[in-house]
Amino acid sequence: MAGALEAAGSGTTCLLFGPIDELRSAVGDSIPDRIELVDAATEITNSDEPARAVRAKPGASIVMAAQAVAGGRADALVSAGPTGAALAASLLQIKRIPGVYRPAIAAQLPVPGRRLLLLDVGANVEVRPEQMVQFAYMGSSFCEAVLGVERPEVGLLSVGAEQGKGTEDTVAVYDQLQAGSLNFLGNVEGNDLLAGKADVVVTDGFTGNVALKTIEGTLATLIGEIRARITSGTFSKLGGLLIRGRMRSLQGDLDPDAIGGAFLLGLRSPVVICHGASSHRAITSAIAMAARGVSEEIVAKTTDALTRAGVTRGDRDPSAVSVPAVSVEPR
Repeated sequence: MAGALEAAGSGTTCLLFGPIDELRSAVGDSIPDRIELVDAATEITNSDEPARAVRAKPGASIVMAAQAVAGGRADALVSAGPTGAALAASLLQIKRIPGVYRPAIAAQLPVPGRRLLLLDVGANVEVRPEQMVQFAYMGSSFCEAVLGVERPEVGLLSVGAEQGKGTEDTVAVYDQLQAGSLNFLGNVEGNDLLAGKADVVVTDGFTGNVALKTIEGTLATLIGEIRARITSGTFSKLGGLLIRGRMRSLQGDLDPDAIGGAFLLGLRSPVVICHGASSHRAITSAIAMAARGVSEEIVAKTTDALTRAGVTRGDRDPSAVSVPAVSVEPR
């Protein structure tokens, strides 16, 4: 809630979906400008089967929020609820861009000095080569439009840097990307991710999810251990004081709250998925990212990129573009 209030204070209109009494209690006596509360008494939990629950619970907050975007009441969706429910509601209500096989979850990795976009990180466990090729073009479009990277460098995650390394599907994706119009670097390995060797790295959802969680866990453990070692004794604390400024800078570079969430690419409106335990700063950042996706017309640019590359199954749909506002499902 605090994240939505902060975003509203910065000029973004937010619709908050949830039990109305809880929303009013969180907001306080006076509802701020640019905040609208929408009663949604039902929720979908992690124990529910996503697709079935989305159909069976039309009054759930995530379903109502997705409907608001699909109906033009809002222009983007930010959710800190179960990822499966957000994906199912988005597919059912907002729908895919015409010609897109499957949407992909694109997560920004906090690499020092660079934001690396990794996709897919969980929407599709098993994918065909043509679907991964689309992921690469969607990720490149997002990186250019939303992150401001000109001609993003695109890599393919594999077990070796040489052409021909990896599974049969990975080799097929390599060949198609090499022949396409992207700024394709070739294969990158797992140890290249944090080295920042590419702007966009494409893989299947199973591999991407494992890689993402491994990196997040490693960074959290490393930062925690550094902090513990610095405060472990008098001399360590004195040394910590000397490097405090540099450590704050490093922590800022690696701060996931500055990113906010992962973008669900391939839909007709921007959708951002956050961790369930996201801080208010993370929610504020996620809302800002969603709003930027709208203002930079990421849907139209993605559609154009897929069409120009000849990797889409359909023609461009003029209704795929929306205008700024953000619909937020609270934690």
